[in-house]
Amino acid sequence: MLSRVANSIYWLGRYLERAENYARFIDVNFNLMQDLPMDMKEQWHPLIAATGDLVLYEKKYSGYDRNQVLFFLGFDSENPNSMISTITNARENARVIRENLNKETWEKANELYYMLQNGLEKKVWKKEDPRPFFEKVKNQILLIYGIADSSVARIEGWYFRQLGQYLERADKTSRILDVKYHILLPSDQEVGTPLDFLHWMALLKSVTAFNTYRRLYGNIDSASVVEFLVLNKYFPRSIYFCLKEAEKCLHNISGNMGVGYINSAEKAMGELRSKLEFAEVGEIINFGLHEYLDTLQLKINHISNQVDANFFTIKDNQIYQTQNQVQN
Repeated sequence: MLSRVANSIYWLGRYLERAENYARFIDVNFNLMQDLPMDMKEQWHPLIAATGDLVLYEKKYSGYDRNQVLFFLGFDSENPNSMISTITNARENARVIRENLNKETWEKANELYYMLQNGLEKKVWKKEDPRPFFEKVKNQILLIYGIADSSVARIEGWYFRQLGQYLERADKTSRILDVKYHILLPSDQEVGTPLDFLHWMALLKSVTAFNTYRRLYGNIDSASVVEFLVLNKYFPRSIYFCLKEAEKCLHNISGNMGVGYINSAEKAMGELRSKLEFAEVGEIINFGLHEYLDTLQLKINHISNQVDANFFTIKDNQIYQTQNQVQN
């Protein structure tokens, strides 16, 4: 497979997942605000802080007005991580590799692009309750995933898209969990109170995990939620699950069906996956949740850089071939 084609497929997966997760970030705050006491301010600053775009936001805007934040996250073309930017990039990547996609995937990606353009024209971020629009965007992306799951052959292109999707999802799950760190409670005495419970419940709902969590753990407490979203081996949005699946994708791309690793991307992935596999939630909490998640994000970024170096960086006009061999 040409490295440029693999690169476009990989980033198609990442951009779609990023857009869906930004819709989830927004849902975190709206879910939370429905139940917060009336005297508590809307907490939009933590949302920007958790996305990692705080510096860019503060260069452009003063204050954390709801409409400003929603526009920045959803429709600001100067924010490279906004939903409109990522969906535009996803559509462009899909257009470049259109011959490698089935007709339905291209059509739904195109519809998604125009859905965002329509939302921009109608200024949906100014509506009293813009959640139905963001829910529609999420569902459209899930529809694209469903089409791919049922119609795409499990060959290299499939694994590159899945690799991008799972790396992005692992990063964004860590950031959604980090929202809880950034949403500062009025005092330490409120840990374990109904207000604290509302924060964790909103977070679980934002990743469609509330019912699954309650079946597995019952009562909501911070340690169990952290264990569920970071270390659970079966929930498809836990960080460990995402890295385990991403590692499988790497092995299928490289043709490494044995043990160990045959490139630096597999090495970095294996090291992080194995660390999470044998971690305990008590260790994470003792280390500091925010610090642990920050370290995880840096390591996921390192893995992404290694994927780029091994598969997408073209040197001397060489192209990436199957089984990770490079030929003239």
